[in-house]
Amino acid sequence: MEFLDTTAFIGLLTLIAVAALLYSSVGHGGASGYLAAMALFGLAPATMKPAALIMNIFVAGLACLRLYRAGYFNWALFWPFALGSVPLAVLGGAWKLHDHAYQYLVGAALLVAAARLLMEGREPVTRAAPRLHIALPIGAGLGFISGLTGVGGGIFLSPLLLFLRWADMRTTAAVSAAFILINSVAGLIGLLLSAATLPTAIPVMVLAALGGAIIGTELAVRRLAPLKLRKLLGIVLAIAALKMLATA
Repeated sequence: MEFLDTTAFIGLLTLIAVAALLYSSVGHGGASGYLAAMALFGLAPATMKPAALIMNIFVAGLACLRLYRAGYFNWALFWPFALGSVPLAVLGGAWKLHDHAYQYLVGAALLVAAARLLMEGREPVTRAAPRLHIALPIGAGLGFISGLTGVGGGIFLSPLLLFLRWADMRTTAAVSAAFILINSVAGLIGLLLSAATLPTAIPVMVLAALGGAIIGTELAVRRLAPLKLRKLLGIVLAIAALKMLATA
């Protein structure tokens, strides 16, 4: 892949599998983890964005399916955010940024993701879901950021749902997984409409991500990811973010 030798590529696949395991254990697709791994190995934005979106689709799809079957999905909470997000995710996916602008934006997104993972998770006391006029614009904003960066949006939606007490932790995981899935599909459609090309190594990267996600989704259904592992991943994301911002 690009300039990576075999040893470096195996290292990248290992980080992808670990990111998929940890992220899927809380209902996420793992895009910010994949972007962090690719940033650490110096991959180009033209490779990072489509690779992250495609891995997101597979991992978030698996997490969504397992959490839905376990009875944690809340359709009434999900659809207003989804309705607002999908058109803007397509637009964001088609939007072509200069490499430096993309690096700054993804670096900022990784810092947000790191902060999210470093926060101690507590089970909130839930209240009523937001009204349509609140959920739609939130979904639209998150959808645009999702398509633009390739992060899927769940890393932003889930802390919002928990902080505003709109869902408990497992419902948040299920809704976030579905949100990530549809936004990643929409973002990939927008990217393909802009005549982008897909990296040849994506099938191998997807297999590595799915390998980690099989274990991670088992944790998501039975118990949430250990807090220490989530904090360790948060530190890795912060390092990758700072590296990306420093080299932009």
